[in-house]
Amino acid sequence: MRAITVRQPEPGQTDELGRPLRPGPEALVVDQQPTPIPGPGEVLVKTVAAGINRADLLQRQGLYPPPPDTTDVIGLEAAGIVEQVGPGVTEWQPSDEVVALLSGGGYAEYFVAPAGQLVAPPEGTDLVTAATLLEVAATVVSNMDLVQLSPGETFLVHGGAGGIGTFAIQYAKALGCRVATTAGTDDKRAFCRDLGADIALDYHGDWVAGLRHATDDHGADVILDIMGAKYLGPNIDVLAADGRLVIIGMQGGVKGELNIGRLLNKRGLVTATSLRFRDSAQKSAIAARVAESVWPLVENGTITPAPIERFAFEDAAAAHARLASGEVTGKLVLTF
Repeated sequence: MRAITVRQPEPGQTDELGRPLRPGPEALVVDQQPTPIPGPGEVLVKTVAAGINRADLLQRQGLYPPPPDTTDVIGLEAAGIVEQVGPGVTEWQPSDEVVALLSGGGYAEYFVAPAGQLVAPPEGTDLVTAATLLEVAATVVSNMDLVQLSPGETFLVHGGAGGIGTFAIQYAKALGCRVATTAGTDDKRAFCRDLGADIALDYHGDWVAGLRHATDDHGADVILDIMGAKYLGPNIDVLAADGRLVIIGMQGGVKGELNIGRLLNKRGLVTATSLRFRDSAQKSAIAARVAESVWPLVENGTITPAPIERFAFEDAAAAHARLASGEVTGKLVLTF
């Protein structure tokens, strides 16, 4: 089968600052690999589309290696047609349409996944669109369940025009929350308001003061953060009493300074989670939760899938460059 692999730089190669050279988008190449064989409890799927996520860019650069015993082929979410089922699998049959929550392997013509990590796409949703839904929905829903986001609370998500943000805004609104977000341009902030955001702030400016003003100094009860270290201090500043900060990304670095006194005064909770490194039982439970609670919201139009930019499988390098540009609204997907 064809798969996207990462061409590694020559040993000792450095960038202009003398640091070890990290593979850029151009390092993504089409290669031939053996088609995987499904083991007990597993399913082989012929790929129709694979979603592209920030984590994929980090893995390409060697900064987010896959879990042990996981393929090094990139790709955390994909959709396709069941080709073959392994021993013991009874819930899926060849020709079934499925969406998969993966630890890796989506950037290939075929992938293998545990049967429980597959769900049928929402009714009326094509597989290309469905390929962009499960990872973001699983990330948001599992984390909002963890911190018990409740109706009437103020919810802040950073990067509202991205894949996580576009889903989180709509999901929190469906739960009955007041929703705030940050985005970098007027067009993106208008897009977030169209999705249901009550407050859309420019992250180039003083968004902490902006949120305090918009909430009469209440702040945010729950914050979903993709930035990490860069926003740790500001997030604590804007956290409401008994607030909960969930860190799911590292776009702004991995080491920050935490004012414990401020956190104590607010009785605040800070947690950081990763979906990728959960075991299959946990992922299967999360996938089932998404199918049960989110798919009906997609089917009735309460949640609209994010705008999609499509790239041919062979153009994975261009897709990575596009995502890295910061100009994307919505999701990118590779099509096969």
